[in-house]
Parts: sequence; structure tokens; C-alpha cells
Amino acid sequence: MKTIFILGGTIAMLATGCSWQQRQLNRMTPIFDGRSLQGWIDQENNAGSLSAGNITNFDAFAKKLNEKSDAVSALLNGRLEETNRSLLADYCSGANTNTRAIRSAVVKNLNAIIASGPFYAEEPFKKIVFRPETSDLLEMDPKGQALVRLNKLLLEDAYPDDLVKTPSDGWTVKGGAIASTGAGRGTLYTAGDYGRFRLTFLMRHVSANPGREHQACILIFCRRPEAGEKPLDALGGIQFQVPNGGHWDYRPGHNNGGGSEFIKVGTAKFDPHEWSQVEIVADARTGTARMAVAQPPGSQAVEVLDFKDSKAGQTGPIALQMHNDGLFDEYKDLKIEVGPGTDRLLTTR
Repeated sequence: MKTIFILGGTIAMLATGCSWQQRQLNRMTPIFDGRSLQGWIDQENNAGSLSAGNITNFDAFAKKLNEKSDAVSALLNGRLEETNRSLLADYCSGANTNTRAIRSAVVKNLNAIIASGPFYAEEPFKKIVFRPETSDLLEMDPKGQALVRLNKLLLEDAYPDDLVKTPSDGWTVKGGAIASTGAGRGTLYTAGDYGRFRLTFLMRHVSANPGREHQACILIFCRRPEAGEKPLDALGGIQFQVPNGGHWDYRPGHNNGGGSEFIKVGTAKFDPHEWSQVEIVADARTGTARMAVAQPPGSQAVEVLDFKDSKAGQTGPIALQMHNDGLFDEYKDLKIEVGPGTDRLLTTR
């Protein structure tokens, strides 16, 4: 009887504990309403810069720049570095066939032009048909990153057959979930800043274009850009890959997979294509964060990743990361508890 009593008491305590944990989780505050991206900021890296893949027909594009075959091409040719003008001339004449190197050099030069200030002039662009986003930005007389975005739009509109039109939005709402559009590398980050918090959400990796596979990612301890400032890559944050606990350290001066500050916990393997329930408890004061995953949602979670670096703690936004173009991930039921009463992972109990 004594054994039964102790066992029964233990079961009663566990049941009470589970009820308390569920009450704590139920009190968390939603940070996504399931309908809109209100309260979130969309930062698509390709919105203000070209990549080599954005040039769909490099031969035709190079020829236009080299021959200054239209007013915009003449304008750009005059802004290219002399070495790149020579490279283009050699490429178009057949004297240099290193397409990859020349394309890379031209793209780098064009990105410098895009970022260097306004280059719109009425005469060169008078025959160009602008999309609504371009026209709207022109009327605003933009500064900072908005001006960089305008400059890229101007180029894309001037070369509709040679340059990919990249959207400014990397994220949308689909079926009650935040969904990445596959547009390009970028983040969707909270309008609010967080230092010590508990975050829970559901996620799944839907699909990826061939050769573009990567785990879904969330970033903590991020650095918010100042108004008009170009954001750091991945907001300079600490990356947790969900659901299986991959990771990366994007802090300035790091940009690596990290070392002993990341500890993978356990051996559980989850199917990233199925919905997972994720819990992250983080504290910027101590530079610590832990992640637990349950699959299917509602089952008991297991801890998969433990991070600790006292120098990494940073009060800032929380971000969803689209690591590269061609990725389609979904997140929903995002909730947060600010200043939690315990640093324990509640879903593992």
C-alpha cells in the first residue's frame, strides 16, 4: 500500500505539474494573427542588390552595355569602372570568354552603382515603362535603403528581357501560416525587441527548388538596423535550424558554424516536412538559449539544441530566415512570453 500511495502521489504531482505547464503556455501572447504580417518587417536581401543569377541573358546584357545601344546602357557604361568596360569589350569581341569572372565583376560594379546614390535622370529613362512600385518610389524622393531599392527597380524595368524582376516581399500569409515565397535570401523580423523570452510556434519545410535545399531557420539575439541603414546579413543573429538543431553564428566577426557554444542535445531526428512544435527559451543577459521540438505537435518535446555565449546576448528582434532563394517554409501559432517565470523548457515535461 505504501508503494501504491507513493506512486499515486507521484502521478498526482505530475498531473498537477503538466496542468501548470499548460496554463503557462496558454497565457503566452500571440505575435502573429494568422491573417496579416502586421507587427513584422520583411527584409528581402535581393530587394536592393543584383546577383549573378538575376541576369537571365548575360550575352545580350553585356552587348547592350558595351555598345551603349540605348540611353540607359550609355548611362551605366559611363559609370562602370574602366577595367570592367575593358572586360566587357574583350568579352563581346571574343577575346575573353571567362563568362563567370566577367559576370561577377560586372554584377559587383552594378551593385556599387545601385548603392552609391540616385542615378535616375528623366531623359535616359523617358522610354522605359515603369511598374507601379517604381513609379511610387520615384514620387517619394526616397533615401537610404528605399533609394537602393528604387535604383534596382529602375535597372530591372530598363532591361525586362535580361534581368529578373525580384519582388520586395519575401514572405506572405497562406492558410493561416507565415509562408516564405522563395524569392531570395532574407528575413522577416519582429517590430518589437526581446531580451529574455519563451517563444513557441509550429513549423514545417514544405519544399525547395532543385539544388536549393536548406533547413528552415529562426534567428535570435538579432541586431535591428537603424532607419535607412542596410541590415546586417541575417541581422547578425544566432541561427537555430528547425527541427533538427543545425546552427550558425552570424555575429559580426564570426559568420561560422560556431564551436563549443552550440551543443546538440540527444539523437532525435524529425521529418522537416511534417509539422513540428518548437519551443525556444532565451536570455540575452546570459547569452543562453535552448530549443525543444515535438513531432507531432502536442506530443512530449525533446531538447535538441543548447547555446551559451555570454558575449552573444543581444536584445533585439526575433527573425524567421529564408536562407536562400527557392525555399518554401511555413510558420504558424507564434506566441511569446516576455520575462518567463522559469527558464525551463515546458514542452519537454
